[in-house]
Amino acid sequence: MKLKVMLFSAAMLFINSGITFAQDDTKPAGVSAKWSESQKVSYIIGTQIGSFSKQSDLDMNLELFAQGFNSVVKGSKPAMTQEEISSCMASFQKKAQEKAQAVNMAKGTENIRKGLAFLGANKKKPGVKETASGLQYKVITNGDGAKPKATDNVKVHYSGTLIDGKEFDSSYKRNKPAEFGLNQVIKGWTEGVQLMNVGSKYEFYIPSRLAYGPNGPASIGPNQTLIFTVELLDITTP
Repeated sequence: MKLKVMLFSAAMLFINSGITFAQDDTKPAGVSAKWSESQKVSYIIGTQIGSFSKQSDLDMNLELFAQGFNSVVKGSKPAMTQEEISSCMASFQKKAQEKAQAVNMAKGTENIRKGLAFLGANKKKPGVKETASGLQYKVITNGDGAKPKATDNVKVHYSGTLIDGKEFDSSYKRNKPAEFGLNQVIKGWTEGVQLMNVGSKYEFYIPSRLAYGPNGPASIGPNQTLIFTVELLDITTP
């Protein structure tokens, strides 16, 4: 029973993980149209497990995979005990995590190098200023309203990109300004927005140590230098 639960849980994990696979355009269109729902689900689970195996660089033995699958489905005695399965999977997961951490660290190191090179060249450009913390900014439009304090709430429109130009967030695209406390965001925002008067539009170039550092979300990555275009619309502190 435990093995059946593990198999079902693994299948659901692969399906819910959002893993995608390359489209095989060599197959005739509409083949799956003749399949039953059960056949389609079987195929989908196969593609998800296959994609997981490929992305994990796992040398999958298809013969043993089928043997293990059949032992559960047919109720025959498995070749491994529950203790062996648990020990093996714990070891596999540990190695996978260590590999992911090593890859992430290497990416972070490279992103720091690229970020420093970018900031070094950027601060020499006309109109770019740099604060004592290393935050760089350029005034696009200067407003004449009040300046917020770190304890204030503000309303802004903004877009955020990586130094390669890839956009990872934009309130403009959502067509809805963002509101938040200045002491609840990354350090580069807290410092930078306090330089602005309401009605201003600035561009900020934020070193990774003033952004997300090594803990950047998947859409950003580790140790990324970030670029934000920010419009300060209002100070909304009650």
